[in-house]
Amino acid sequence: METLTSFIQAVLEQSWNMLSDASIYILFGLVVGGLLKMFLSPAYVAHHLGRGRFMSVFKAALFGIPIPLCSCGVLPAAASLKKQGANNGATTAFLISTPESGVDSISISYALLDPILTIARPVVAFVSAFVAGVSENLINPPETAAQIKEDLSCPVDNCCSGEECSAEEHASHHSFAEKIGAGLRYAKDELWGDLAGWFFLGVLAAGFITVLVPDDMISTYLGGGLSSMLFMLVFGIPLYICATSSTPIAAALILKGVSPGAALVFLLVGPATNITSMSVLLGILGKRATVLYLVSIATVSVASGLLLDAVYAALDISAQAAVGQASELLPEELKIAGAIVLLLLSIKPLGKSLTKLFAAKKHKCGCGGHCK
Repeated sequence: METLTSFIQAVLEQSWNMLSDASIYILFGLVVGGLLKMFLSPAYVAHHLGRGRFMSVFKAALFGIPIPLCSCGVLPAAASLKKQGANNGATTAFLISTPESGVDSISISYALLDPILTIARPVVAFVSAFVAGVSENLINPPETAAQIKEDLSCPVDNCCSGEECSAEEHASHHSFAEKIGAGLRYAKDELWGDLAGWFFLGVLAAGFITVLVPDDMISTYLGGGLSSMLFMLVFGIPLYICATSSTPIAAALILKGVSPGAALVFLLVGPATNITSMSVLLGILGKRATVLYLVSIATVSVASGLLLDAVYAALDISAQAAVGQASELLPEELKIAGAIVLLLLSIKPLGKSLTKLFAAKKHKCGCGGHCK
């Protein structure tokens, strides 16, 4: 019993350290993500994604990088883009770059990983998205796009659809301060509401890995090379995990001896693919485009992982030594305050998640919740 208590205490201690190191950067990412919602609407993005085999894909991959949506959250957004006239290649690019990166995951990458991985993550996300999108448009050239009717609904409170008033009048419905306030509310209620549960699962998983997994076992089998990349590929493809929650797990794996290239494969493949979303992708893109989607992610991720390991070796940099150094620049008191704020913001979304979980379990039982 004492051993179990010590183990749980060690896991919680490691998880708390990971949480406090990441907290300020997560809060920063949430603020930026909320402001993007107000000032960079999906409707505006969709307006640019229907024309051209290459430029539409380039824009879609680029637009997707900062937007903080997970692999399931991006599906309705991509379906909306498709309906508004985005071609298959642009939709594919958006579907890949968006969940693989985001301002929130870039912030936490800087906190928990190192500058090289922080830069490599969005760059490779863009490359894999561009390769997949262009491949789709070359194999299946898009038809000349019809005139796209831009959705002008108000992102603040849907007060105007843009049809009852002029674009100039609609643009001035809310002040800059009102838009900032609405963006912060969106970040707190919706954005963090979607991410909180998965993030804390990732933090706890990182704590378990740090305490439970022997260093020599990880370094022996996942220390680098093609076999390490392929293992992470097989491990990551069916897994449901968002870009934010995958970061603390990757940090824990690197500290145990996983090569930075193998960690990069996990960071890219895990958020962009999972079994649940594959059926939806088939409906949005079709079989051929879905296969191209998976092949492009797998090929670019593995090649980038091998290249990244070569970069670390050439520069003689130890990823283990570099991980988490950015968080050390912040005062300990500030990190603890950030962690407390994050925990307070998480009470409501975690409560909702638990309520839904127990309600689903009770409904499944069909016996008033008194199942054995």
